[in-house]
Amino acid sequence: MTVQPPPAQGVHLAWSELPARLRSAIEGWLGALVVSAMTQPGGFSPGLVARLQSADGRRVFVKAVGPELNPDSPAMYRKEAHVVAALPLNAPVPRLLWTYDEGDGGWIVLAFEDVDGQSPAQPWRTEELDRVLEALVALSESLTPSPIPLNSAGEKVATEIRGWQLLQSRRPAQLDSWSTRHLDALADLERTAVDAVAGNTLLHFDIRADNVLLTPDQVYVVDWPHACIGAAWVDPLFFAPSVAMQGGPDPEALMARHPAALSADAAAVTAALAAVAGFFTYKSLQPPPPGLPTLRAFQAAQGAVARSWLAQRTGWS
Repeated sequence: MTVQPPPAQGVHLAWSELPARLRSAIEGWLGALVVSAMTQPGGFSPGLVARLQSADGRRVFVKAVGPELNPDSPAMYRKEAHVVAALPLNAPVPRLLWTYDEGDGGWIVLAFEDVDGQSPAQPWRTEELDRVLEALVALSESLTPSPIPLNSAGEKVATEIRGWQLLQSRRPAQLDSWSTRHLDALADLERTAVDAVAGNTLLHFDIRADNVLLTPDQVYVVDWPHACIGAAWVDPLFFAPSVAMQGGPDPEALMARHPAALSADAAAVTAALAAVAGFFTYKSLQPPPPGLPTLRAFQAAQGAVARSWLAQRTGWS
């Protein structure tokens, strides 16, 4: 089932390539010149993604993007700023320190506390996966009930994660044979996911290795623009295909290690998995978005795992 994935990486700007007005704004907030800027290689954020050090020794993590790099990213950054600023202080999330927002049509800058950590190794190492799974269980428990009001996971499934229904209306020739055979049934199953994912837990909704940072004593979860409220088992469900894709255990085995997933209704999990598989399958067939040249191949690899897992759970050959 393991598929060798492409890197999770957008097109990042160097500090020197950031518009001068934004560099001035950042240095004005810091109160000192930036003397070191280390571009971070991973993640699907286009634009500046860098650890900065100022002349007075202060270190921060900064990301910045404008609509000319990717038209959707500024709104995602605004959503992330709203979510992270409202998370409880004990949440394992780098604190948001400062936001610079030029408004519609302009750039947005987010500055976070600098975490001296690294993403999990690929292929997954057992001890690192154990740490991440323990952290995700603790995170779901601490964020139930959700400490902030947000849209429900069901709303996101109904409006953003309806890949089989979109494919059903278009039936592209490049769709794989299993999906083509079962497309109508897959679309019907996907529709039931809207109610299946209901719950009261604040979900990250995009857990992957590149959205996790490991330090010697902590696991941090980063990049929260997709956060919503739903069943606690939804985050490990979304996580499982990427883990298998990157050399980790079978998705069913991974789900069995999350208490909320163990107690979840099996039909609800299958319905939500159908939505996940449809999302990745549909997205993988679209043109690459600006600044994210490896995203579609990354989604295609997750889709292959999710479809195989879904075939096992449904028995659809």
